[in-house]
Amino acid sequence: MQNESGQNVDLYVPRKCSYTNRLIQAKDHAAVQINVANVDPVTGIMTGDSNVYCLAGYIRFKSEGDMALTSLVRAKDAAAVGSS
Repeated sequence: MQNESGQNVDLYVPRKCSYTNRLIQAKDHAAVQINVANVDPVTGIMTGDSNVYCLAGYIRFKSEGDMALTSLVRAKDAAAVGSS
């Protein structure tokens, strides 16, 4: 929730799974948040910024975490290549 000045006033802001758009519950101890670094295509050196992906424990329990992360990174890369 936000107040009149636009600041967040809630104590807990829930995360969403990047793959399924499900809310990640506070008691989901199998959920992970992964930062994937952006790399300069010419030099192959990390640029300093990264993309954040959250995966729910449900996806990891179904052994689809690797597929989900690969799909998310490829979709982000295809969107970046298509926009330039």
